[in-house]
Amino acid sequence: MKKTRICDLLGIEYPILQGGMLWLATAELAAAVSNAGGLGIISPLAGMERYGDSIENLQFQIGKVRDLAKKPFAINIPLDLERSGVFIDVILKEKTGIIVTAAGDPHHYTEVLHKESFKVLHVVSSVKQAKIAESCNVDAVIVEGVEAAGHLGFDELPLFSLLPQVTDAVSIPIVAAGGIVDSRGIVAAFALGAEGVQLGSRFVVVEESIANLRYKQAILEANDTDTVITCRKLLPTRSLKTEFARRLLELEESAASADDFRNFLGYSRVRTGQLEGDLENGEAYCGASAGLIKEILPAATVVQNLIEGYQKVIEKII
Repeated sequence: MKKTRICDLLGIEYPILQGGMLWLATAELAAAVSNAGGLGIISPLAGMERYGDSIENLQFQIGKVRDLAKKPFAINIPLDLERSGVFIDVILKEKTGIIVTAAGDPHHYTEVLHKESFKVLHVVSSVKQAKIAESCNVDAVIVEGVEAAGHLGFDELPLFSLLPQVTDAVSIPIVAAGGIVDSRGIVAAFALGAEGVQLGSRFVVVEESIANLRYKQAILEANDTDTVITCRKLLPTRSLKTEFARRLLELEESAASADDFRNFLGYSRVRTGQLEGDLENGEAYCGASAGLIKEILPAATVVQNLIEGYQKVIEKII
């Protein structure tokens, strides 16, 4: 797999990033991806007990990933989290070096992070957002399409329509995200201007992932039509078609307000589904390419398969 500006920027061997799944992106998962040559990413809430202390959890995860991996890793900080500013204070003190921000204005923290020599990647879902991120001097953007798992952009733009438009609009390196599971997706993303890829759902279904086995099995059993977008009045979200998703769709059809959705969702339905495996009462985020995920593998094997498959795809095209 070719070296790109993303490799040089992040100090990694392969331009493959693991998604920063909020409850699942633990030190063990991040270390496995980083040690395989990609970029592992940890999140403040990953593996945390229900109603636990997220600051202590972040500090614990940082310490653990440093014990397990001697290669670069990143921290995922969604800027809409209540304690996002405190999380950033923690990583500044810990000098972790790479941060992925999302769901907020990159103006707020990019300058102070750069002063401490951090590399800043920001998640965008439109050309406008990409231009704003570039104007804030972020080092790269992660362009996320509607195929992605979890929270999506309100415009719900497909990755392969959005990606070349962002490529034409900005000069900073681009990482493609949303529905990419195998080497074919990587080659296609690179053809449209990406210099790296981020995979979320594929890294849910690996041995190092703490995702509940029922949740993993549901992804393995999913086919091409088994994900759905819900919560459009609050924030569009892609999940598996579970009983819980059906109830969300019913709420949407009943003309419920955004507050009605907030009240129904309550605290951490994502944790309920993904860590506890209660798919009737919790959300099960999953990308639109779930039908391509067929087995639970070690994270390093996933990375190696992506690398080896990349050249095979290229040879077929040529």
